[in-house]
Amino acid sequence: MRHLSDTDRDIIRIAQDPQFARWLEQITATGGCAHPIHLTGSTTTRDADTGEILHHYDSRNEPGERLLVRCRNRRATVCAPCSRLHAGDTFHLVRAGLLGGKNVPDDVREHPRLFVTLTAPSFGPVHRFTADGERCRPRRNAGRCEHGRSLSCPTAHDSADPLAGQPLCSDCYDYPAHVLWNAHVGRLWKAFTDNLYNHLAARMGRTRTGLRRTVRISYAKVAEYQKRAAVHVHVVVRLDGADGPAVPPPAWATAEVLTAVVRSAARAVHLRTPYNLALGEYELHWGGELDARPLRAFGGREGLADEAVAAYVAKYVTKGAADTAIGLDHPIAALDDFTTGRLSAHVRTLVQTCWRLGGLPELEPLRLRAWAHTLGYRGHILTKSRVYSTTYGALREERAEYRRDGSQPIDNAAVVTDSNWRYVGSGHTLGAAEFAAGVAEDIARSRDLAREVMANECEARV
Repeated sequence: MRHLSDTDRDIIRIAQDPQFARWLEQITATGGCAHPIHLTGSTTTRDADTGEILHHYDSRNEPGERLLVRCRNRRATVCAPCSRLHAGDTFHLVRAGLLGGKNVPDDVREHPRLFVTLTAPSFGPVHRFTADGERCRPRRNAGRCEHGRSLSCPTAHDSADPLAGQPLCSDCYDYPAHVLWNAHVGRLWKAFTDNLYNHLAARMGRTRTGLRRTVRISYAKVAEYQKRAAVHVHVVVRLDGADGPAVPPPAWATAEVLTAVVRSAARAVHLRTPYNLALGEYELHWGGELDARPLRAFGGREGLADEAVAAYVAKYVTKGAADTAIGLDHPIAALDDFTTGRLSAHVRTLVQTCWRLGGLPELEPLRLRAWAHTLGYRGHILTKSRVYSTTYGALREERAEYRRDGSQPIDNAAVVTDSNWRYVGSGHTLGAAEFAAGVAEDIARSRDLAREVMANECEARV
């Protein structure tokens, strides 16, 4: 007789539970979330005038007296089902700011728009990869660095090559500058956005205050780790009228003007780190490889496609420091409190540098030890200006309203809701994790089939 594993025994236990069907409904409702949150409590909805109970829900009637809800983690390495949902929300958020919808007028697609990439400067030569098979650093007579290592590399690296992004000489590489760059990306971005208004005003011969009466700069920004583990940002930048996307910008506000201003504003950013005896002082600035390309106007043939940009941003917002062995998903309590097996020597050194610099009094405000798992970066992956488009909260509420399908009162002014909930745990048992993975796979397969059917119907119409 075959010996049952712990997972098999747990699967049998769950399947034989009298409330298995309801438990499976909860797993399906979470989309097969890999790390659901367990809550216990109740919600009661009453008529505000009469006190009549219109709806009552209590988790005591659920399996294990618990309600399971999504973890909502955006990282695919932590929870693939929730990351797919987050990527979908991001796509619609970015797309609405490009093409309209979600309370953004359709005319916004006629506004000047750019897709901008701002990169980090060089901290030392690294092995690079290209899609066309170009060799890394095929330099003749490149010589060697002061540590005796070659400064050339004739190999053609692909994106899966573990050498891609690694320094040619780790002793020459400026790890403190790299960590401080990651830690200051937020301040560098703030300086850049401030400069945009200043440079645009100077270019048009106006004061900043006068400019703000006629034009507004809106954006959506996503941060991404390069192969060398330095953060760079992709940004959708849009020019609106003074009151936002509902008002077109003045005629002089063109994509060409915006491109020139983006480049000059980026070049003008310079920040100095606090001085200390161990490091001295660093001057931080954006890298020279700045890319600014116009987005295709409605009906136009030149420029990047709106849908492609929205999909690109949605793809990268679900990636974190843990992807492609860049870093870790969770904070570390001590330098030895993380597994280094999957990390490259380059990334391990960055984590160690974060920890070392975090002990310097002058750099204490950066909280580098708390953010060592993200290699010093402490900002949000996606940020946007206030009027760029809709919000994640609004998208979640719209989805919740769709799922309710009128089962709860819509007139919120006429009802009072009392809720009392408490966190009691998270995650799955071994058997439950297998069920959840199967549910997530079925949902993903159904989604792919639905897309295929829609694509075939579109082709049939054409």
